[in-house]
Amino acid sequence: MLSPDELERYARHIVLRDVGGPGQAALKRASVLVIGAGGLGAPALMYLAAAGVGTLGVVDDDVVSLSNLQRQVIHTTPDIGRHKVESAAERISALNPHVRFVGHATWLNADNALSLIGDYDLVLDGSDNFSTRYLVSDACFFAKRPLITAALGTFDGSLTTIRAHETNEQGEFNPTYRCLFPEAPPPGTVPACAEAGVMGALAGVLGSMMALEAIREIVGFGDGLVGRLLMIDARAMRFETLRYGRDPANPLNGDGPVIADLSAHRD
Repeated sequence: MLSPDELERYARHIVLRDVGGPGQAALKRASVLVIGAGGLGAPALMYLAAAGVGTLGVVDDDVVSLSNLQRQVIHTTPDIGRHKVESAAERISALNPHVRFVGHATWLNADNALSLIGDYDLVLDGSDNFSTRYLVSDACFFAKRPLITAALGTFDGSLTTIRAHETNEQGEFNPTYRCLFPEAPPPGTVPACAEAGVMGALAGVLGSMMALEAIREIVGFGDGLVGRLLMIDARAMRFETLRYGRDPANPLNGDGPVIADLSAHRD
């Protein structure tokens, strides 16, 4: 049930025909885990909290630095030196006290990924490296949790939804992250954010779109991004969508799967 305060707070959602009271109640019941309270996670968390998602969890063991503030809008100047999960908790509580926040000030790894992910209904991956993205996607497959994953470049970004543990209308497994990216780029070929730079406002756009896709997944309206990669070119202000399918040779849910657990992600 929604309280009188919540009915007023979410009034603009409730009057939407595709959301309404049942959709808003679904958001209140939902739990979402966000990997990273950085450039993508920060705006995603803000909009998910504003939307009334009942429980928000964040995995991030980093502290706020001055260079973060150009794009990580959930943190402020007085937060420099604090754990990101602490400053995110305060901002979310101030924005919407109806949201339960759970901070996991730890590094996601093969030993804790399944237990962390298994406690939530939906996962958003805003991490900035391929090793974490593969770990999260594999863990979501084994935990049977949908995954919304995004990547941010200098003036470009991409977004897709992975439901590799489920089948499509033809009875075939949906594609995995490994179907889209069979192998990570060789080390050193993709420069880090600190080297190449990143447009802060683009992180806001892509993080907000992650939140929108999460809300759509929870409420159940429209067409999702399973099997579709949304690509953004901020220089040309162009959005394109690429369709991709399951690779029968992928090692996770292919015709001859060889990945049975997360042991390959251990150092």
